[in-house]
Amino acid sequence: MTEKMQKKAERIQEQIQRISKQLNIYPKGKLVSIRNGKWYKYYHSDGHTKTYIPVDNRELARQLAWKKYWTCMLEDLGQEKRAVDAYLKQKNGKKKHLEELMEKDHGCMELLKGAIRTKSQALEEWMQAEYQTNPEFPEHLIHNTVAGHKVRSKSETMIVMYLYNNQIPYRYEGALTLDGTTIYPDFTIRHPKTGQIYYWEHFGKMDDEVYIRKTQRKFQTYTSNGIIPTIQLITTYETKDNPLDMKTIEEIIERCFK
Repeated sequence: MTEKMQKKAERIQEQIQRISKQLNIYPKGKLVSIRNGKWYKYYHSDGHTKTYIPVDNRELARQLAWKKYWTCMLEDLGQEKRAVDAYLKQKNGKKKHLEELMEKDHGCMELLKGAIRTKSQALEEWMQAEYQTNPEFPEHLIHNTVAGHKVRSKSETMIVMYLYNNQIPYRYEGALTLDGTTIYPDFTIRHPKTGQIYYWEHFGKMDDEVYIRKTQRKFQTYTSNGIIPTIQLITTYETKDNPLDMKTIEEIIERCFK
Protein backbone atom coordinates (compact mmCIF):
# COMPACT_ATOMS: atom_id res chain seq x y z
CA MET A 1 0.00 0.00 0.00
CA THR A 2 2.82 2.39 0.86
CA GLU A 3 4.49 1.76 -2.50
CA LYS A 4 1.21 2.38 -4.30
CA MET A 5 0.69 5.66 -2.47
CA GLN A 6 4.25 6.70 -3.25
CA LYS A 7 3.61 6.12 -6.96
CA LYS A 8 0.38 8.08 -6.66
CA ALA A 9 2.26 10.98 -5.08
CA GLU A 10 4.73 10.90 -7.97
CA ARG A 11 1.92 10.88 -10.54
CA ILE A 12 0.18 13.80 -8.85
CA GLN A 13 3.44 15.77 -8.77
CA GLU A 14 3.92 15.13 -12.50
CA GLN A 15 0.38 16.37 -13.14
CA ILE A 16 0.98 19.46 -11.04
CA GLN A 17 4.13 20.28 -12.99
CA ARG A 18 2.42 19.67 -16.33
CA ILE A 19 -0.61 21.83 -15.51
CA SER A 20 1.59 24.59 -14.00
CA LYS A 21 3.54 24.72 -17.25
CA GLN A 22 0.36 24.69 -19.32
CA LEU A 23 -1.09 27.64 -17.39
CA ASN A 24 1.74 29.82 -18.68
CA ILE A 25 0.30 29.77 -22.21
CA TYR A 26 -2.98 31.46 -21.23
CA PRO A 27 -3.60 35.23 -21.17
CA LYS A 28 -3.00 37.19 -17.97
CA GLY A 29 -5.98 38.07 -15.83
CA LYS A 30 -9.19 36.25 -14.93
CA LEU A 31 -12.57 35.55 -16.47
CA VAL A 32 -15.69 37.05 -14.89
CA SER A 33 -19.04 35.79 -16.18
CA ILE A 34 -22.32 37.57 -15.41
CA ARG A 35 -25.71 36.13 -16.29
CA ASN A 36 -27.80 38.32 -18.58
CA GLY A 37 -31.21 36.69 -18.97
CA LYS A 38 -30.68 33.44 -20.84
CA TRP A 39 -27.14 34.37 -21.80
CA TYR A 40 -23.87 35.38 -20.17
CA LYS A 41 -21.70 38.43 -20.49
CA TYR A 42 -17.97 37.86 -20.15
CA TYR A 43 -15.37 40.25 -18.76
CA HIS A 44 -11.58 40.22 -18.58
CA SER A 45 -10.42 41.20 -15.09
CA ASP A 46 -6.91 42.28 -14.12
CA GLY A 47 -7.83 42.24 -10.43
CA HIS A 48 -8.85 45.89 -10.40
CA THR A 49 -10.95 46.61 -13.48
CA LYS A 50 -13.20 44.54 -15.69
CA THR A 51 -13.19 44.90 -19.48
CA TYR A 52 -16.14 43.59 -21.50
CA ILE A 53 -15.25 40.81 -23.96
CA PRO A 54 -17.29 41.27 -27.15
CA VAL A 55 -18.79 38.32 -29.02
CA ASP A 56 -16.25 38.60 -31.85
CA ASN A 57 -13.46 38.02 -29.28
CA ARG A 58 -15.08 34.99 -27.66
CA GLU A 59 -11.83 33.02 -28.05
CA LEU A 60 -10.29 35.21 -25.32
CA ALA A 61 -13.18 34.29 -23.01
CA ARG A 62 -12.72 30.62 -23.84
CA GLN A 63 -8.99 30.78 -23.12
CA LEU A 64 -9.67 32.44 -19.76
CA ALA A 65 -12.31 29.80 -19.02
CA TRP A 66 -9.78 27.03 -19.59
CA LYS A 67 -7.30 28.93 -17.42
CA LYS A 68 -9.85 29.03 -14.58
CA TYR A 69 -10.61 25.32 -15.08
CA TRP A 70 -6.97 24.23 -14.93
CA THR A 71 -6.28 26.57 -11.98
CA CYS A 72 -9.05 24.84 -10.01
CA MET A 73 -7.66 21.48 -11.09
CA LEU A 74 -4.23 22.52 -9.84
CA GLU A 75 -5.66 23.51 -6.45
CA ASP A 76 -7.45 20.15 -6.12
CA LEU A 77 -4.29 18.26 -7.04
CA GLY A 78 -2.30 20.26 -4.49
CA GLN A 79 -4.83 19.35 -1.81
CA GLU A 80 -4.68 15.67 -2.76
CA LYS A 81 -0.88 15.73 -2.83
CA ARG A 82 -0.80 17.13 0.71
CA ALA A 83 -3.16 14.37 1.88
CA VAL A 84 -1.03 11.65 0.27
CA ASP A 85 2.17 13.14 1.70
CA ALA A 86 0.59 13.17 5.17
CA TYR A 87 -0.37 9.51 4.79
CA LEU A 88 3.14 8.52 3.69
CA LYS A 89 4.67 10.44 6.59
CA GLN A 90 2.60 8.58 9.17
CA LYS A 91 2.59 5.14 7.54
CA ASN A 92 4.81 2.67 9.38
CA GLY A 93 4.98 0.20 6.50
CA LYS A 94 3.13 -2.62 8.23
CA LYS A 95 0.52 -4.60 6.33
CA LYS A 96 -3.11 -4.70 7.44
CA HIS A 97 -4.10 -7.70 9.56
CA LEU A 98 -6.50 -9.10 6.96
CA GLU A 99 -3.90 -8.74 4.24
CA GLU A 100 -1.37 -10.66 6.38
CA LEU A 101 -3.91 -13.38 7.14
CA MET A 102 -4.75 -13.95 3.48
CA GLU A 103 -1.10 -14.01 2.45
CA LYS A 104 0.38 -16.12 5.29
CA ASP A 105 -2.24 -18.31 6.98
CA HIS A 106 -3.07 -20.63 4.10
CA GLY A 107 -4.60 -23.21 6.44
CA CYS A 108 -7.16 -20.73 7.69
CA MET A 109 -7.96 -19.56 4.19
CA GLU A 110 -8.39 -23.18 3.04
CA LEU A 111 -11.24 -23.54 5.55
CA LEU A 112 -12.87 -20.39 4.17
CA LYS A 113 -12.46 -21.34 0.51
CA GLY A 114 -15.66 -20.90 -1.41
CA ALA A 115 -17.22 -18.68 1.23
CA ILE A 116 -15.07 -15.66 0.39
CA ARG A 117 -14.89 -14.32 -3.12
CA THR A 118 -11.53 -13.05 -4.20
CA LYS A 119 -11.30 -9.57 -5.63
CA SER A 120 -10.62 -10.96 -9.10
CA GLN A 121 -13.75 -13.14 -8.92
CA ALA A 122 -15.86 -10.18 -7.85
CA LEU A 123 -14.50 -8.04 -10.69
CA GLU A 124 -15.12 -10.79 -13.23
CA GLU A 125 -18.72 -11.08 -12.03
CA TRP A 126 -19.08 -7.30 -12.27
CA MET A 127 -17.85 -7.28 -15.85
CA GLN A 128 -20.08 -10.18 -16.92
CA ALA A 129 -23.23 -8.87 -15.21
CA GLU A 130 -25.91 -7.18 -17.31
CA TYR A 131 -26.01 -3.39 -17.23
CA GLN A 132 -27.90 -0.55 -18.88
CA THR A 133 -26.15 0.65 -22.03
CA ASN A 134 -26.51 3.74 -24.18
CA PRO A 135 -29.71 3.41 -26.24
CA GLU A 136 -28.89 6.32 -28.57
CA PHE A 137 -27.83 5.75 -32.16
CA PRO A 138 -27.20 1.99 -32.03
CA GLU A 139 -26.60 2.16 -35.79
CA HIS A 140 -23.29 3.91 -35.02
CA LEU A 141 -21.92 0.79 -33.29
CA ILE A 142 -20.10 -0.46 -36.38
CA HIS A 143 -16.54 -1.25 -35.27
CA ASN A 144 -15.71 -4.77 -34.05
CA THR A 145 -13.44 -5.30 -31.04
CA VAL A 146 -11.28 -8.13 -29.72
CA ALA A 147 -13.70 -8.40 -26.78
CA GLY A 148 -16.55 -9.37 -29.09
CA HIS A 149 -18.73 -6.26 -28.85
CA LYS A 150 -19.02 -3.26 -31.16
CA VAL A 151 -17.98 0.35 -30.51
CA ARG A 152 -18.50 3.66 -32.25
CA SER A 153 -14.97 4.53 -33.41
CA LYS A 154 -11.65 3.03 -34.43
CA SER A 155 -9.98 4.79 -31.51
CA GLU A 156 -12.32 3.00 -29.10
CA THR A 157 -11.38 -0.34 -30.67
CA MET A 158 -7.75 0.41 -29.71
CA ILE A 159 -8.73 1.27 -26.14
CA VAL A 160 -10.74 -1.96 -25.88
CA MET A 161 -7.78 -3.93 -27.21
CA TYR A 162 -5.46 -2.64 -24.48
CA LEU A 163 -8.02 -3.10 -21.71
CA TYR A 164 -8.89 -6.61 -22.90
CA ASN A 165 -5.31 -7.75 -23.45
CA ASN A 166 -4.28 -6.47 -20.01
CA GLN A 167 -7.27 -8.18 -18.35
CA ILE A 168 -8.63 -4.89 -17.02
CA PRO A 169 -12.37 -5.22 -16.30
CA TYR A 170 -14.55 -2.60 -17.98
CA ARG A 171 -18.04 -1.80 -19.22
CA TYR A 172 -18.68 0.01 -22.49
CA GLU A 173 -21.16 2.90 -22.37
CA GLY A 174 -22.65 1.79 -19.06
CA ALA A 175 -25.25 4.07 -17.48
CA LEU A 176 -24.10 6.54 -14.81
CA THR A 177 -26.58 8.86 -13.08
CA LEU A 178 -25.25 12.23 -11.89
CA ASP A 179 -27.41 15.11 -10.67
CA GLY A 180 -30.51 13.16 -11.70
CA THR A 181 -29.29 12.87 -15.30
CA THR A 182 -28.09 9.62 -16.84
CA ILE A 183 -24.96 9.77 -18.96
CA TYR A 184 -22.97 7.01 -20.59
CA PRO A 185 -19.17 7.22 -20.14
CA ASP A 186 -17.30 5.56 -22.97
CA PHE A 187 -15.68 3.18 -20.49
CA THR A 188 -16.33 2.42 -16.84
CA ILE A 189 -13.24 0.62 -15.57
CA ARG A 190 -12.35 -1.24 -12.36
CA HIS A 191 -8.71 -1.33 -11.33
CA PRO A 192 -7.69 -5.01 -11.55
CA LYS A 193 -5.88 -4.88 -8.18
CA THR A 194 -7.86 -2.42 -6.07
CA GLY A 195 -11.30 -2.50 -7.67
CA GLN A 196 -11.36 1.30 -7.76
CA ILE A 197 -13.68 2.76 -10.40
CA TYR A 198 -12.35 4.95 -13.20
CA TYR A 199 -14.16 6.54 -16.14
CA TRP A 200 -12.50 6.92 -19.54
CA GLU A 201 -13.92 9.41 -22.00
CA HIS A 202 -12.49 9.67 -25.49
CA PHE A 203 -13.29 12.99 -27.16
CA GLY A 204 -12.82 12.38 -30.85
CA LYS A 205 -14.02 15.61 -32.51
CA MET A 206 -12.04 18.34 -30.82
CA ASP A 207 -11.99 20.38 -34.04
CA ASP A 208 -15.80 20.73 -33.95
CA GLU A 209 -17.12 23.82 -32.12
CA VAL A 210 -20.47 22.27 -31.13
CA TYR A 211 -18.74 19.10 -29.92
CA ILE A 212 -16.31 21.15 -27.81
CA ARG A 213 -19.20 22.89 -26.03
CA LYS A 214 -20.78 19.51 -25.26
CA THR A 215 -17.41 18.32 -23.96
CA GLN A 216 -17.15 21.31 -21.62
CA ARG A 217 -20.64 20.65 -20.25
CA LYS A 218 -19.72 17.01 -19.67
CA PHE A 219 -16.58 18.08 -17.78
CA GLN A 220 -18.73 20.31 -15.60
CA THR A 221 -21.08 17.41 -14.80
CA TYR A 222 -18.19 15.16 -13.82
CA THR A 223 -16.27 17.67 -11.72
CA SER A 224 -19.37 18.95 -9.89
CA ASN A 225 -19.95 15.35 -8.79
CA GLY A 226 -16.40 14.80 -7.53
CA ILE A 227 -15.17 12.89 -10.59
CA ILE A 228 -11.96 14.72 -11.35
CA PRO A 229 -9.82 14.49 -14.54
CA THR A 230 -6.43 12.81 -13.97
CA ILE A 231 -7.80 11.24 -10.74
CA GLN A 232 -10.96 9.20 -11.40
CA LEU A 233 -11.55 10.49 -14.94
CA ILE A 234 -9.25 9.52 -17.79
CA THR A 235 -9.55 11.60 -20.95
CA THR A 236 -8.11 11.27 -24.45
CA TYR A 237 -8.61 13.58 -27.41
CA GLU A 238 -8.21 13.72 -31.15
CA THR A 239 -8.92 15.80 -34.23
CA LYS A 240 -8.95 14.85 -37.90
CA ASP A 241 -5.30 15.84 -38.18
CA ASN A 242 -4.23 14.42 -34.80
CA PRO A 243 -5.71 10.94 -34.27
CA LEU A 244 -5.32 8.99 -31.04
CA ASP A 245 -2.23 6.76 -31.15
CA MET A 246 -1.46 3.46 -29.46
CA LYS A 247 1.50 4.89 -27.53
CA THR A 248 -0.80 7.29 -25.67
CA ILE A 249 -3.18 4.47 -24.73
CA GLU A 250 -0.32 2.23 -23.63
CA GLU A 251 1.12 4.97 -21.39
CA ILE A 252 -2.28 5.50 -19.75
CA ILE A 253 -2.71 1.78 -19.10
CA GLU A 254 0.78 1.60 -17.58
CA ARG A 255 0.30 4.70 -15.43
CA CYS A 256 -3.21 4.00 -14.12
CA PHE A 257 -3.60 0.23 -13.96
CA LYS A 258 -0.19 -1.38 -13.46
